[in-house]
Amino acid sequence: MSQPMRIAMIAPPWTGLPPHRYGGIEAVCAGLVEGLLERGHQVTLFGAGENGTSATFVQTYAEPQYERLGQSLPECAHVASVSRTLARLDVDVVHDHTCGGLLTAAARSVPTVATMHGPITPEVQRYVQDCAAMTTGGKGSLSLVAISDDQRSRGVDLPWLGRVYNGVRVRGFPFGARKEDFVLFLGRCSPEKGMDVAIDVARRAGRHLMLAAKCNEPAEQAYFDQHIRPRLGPGVTWLGEVGGQQKLDLLMRARCLLFPIQWNEPFGMVLIEAMSCGTPVVALRRGSVQEVIEEGVT
Repeated sequence: MSQPMRIAMIAPPWTGLPPHRYGGIEAVCAGLVEGLLERGHQVTLFGAGENGTSATFVQTYAEPQYERLGQSLPECAHVASVSRTLARLDVDVVHDHTCGGLLTAAARSVPTVATMHGPITPEVQRYVQDCAAMTTGGKGSLSLVAISDDQRSRGVDLPWLGRVYNGVRVRGFPFGARKEDFVLFLGRCSPEKGMDVAIDVARRAGRHLMLAAKCNEPAEQAYFDQHIRPRLGPGVTWLGEVGGQQKLDLLMRARCLLFPIQWNEPFGMVLIEAMSCGTPVVALRRGSVQEVIEEGVT
């Protein structure tokens, strides 16, 4: 192995690491931390709440800011706290998984690599270009990592370093050989996830559907009340948000996972979580789905 690196890993402030329920980005960060440590690197992890990883941990919030998910100010305060602490640390590279953290890349003398977990909208593209321009002529630098080729194609002029698909530690998702006669939707309550489509599809196919989804933000609750609640009834079981062993149990036992995505999602963590449990995925061809799912195989 080459010389070990000293890496600062910046996770979002929304859940603990690893998350107990919803928190795909935090799950990616926690898995990445353990993989880097196993390879002999030194990792300092910045996050909120308790640390469930083996890394040196710097806490920005005593409690995860889950109830404020979707607001910008908690992440701004989180990033500011990280920046103050980083100024006193000796690291080789900063790996940022937040969006607001890109603003601070120019203020440091080591390179910043940012994994882009969200969609590349015109607004995001302009913001990233502005952040990258701030590093021009300085000691710091900003490079981006895409989580799918589809995501990268939507921001062709951005400072991409490469594409790295999200991953899971497979041993944490046990294989389930015995499937039961139900199909599963796992995600959050939002139009782009297509939960209403999942219900309609399962009913037409004559399959019992388990709905496991986050529903705590006002927009999520409004979507649930308007489009999901009227569809509940025979053949559909609403479970709400799940995590831990309950989530694994559902993934292992489901006949398949339904992923009727209604937008070009950069990467769906639930796809690889299901496949790690030996559960096939039925999905629409949007975003990164064709990069992750092999037609007729997975």
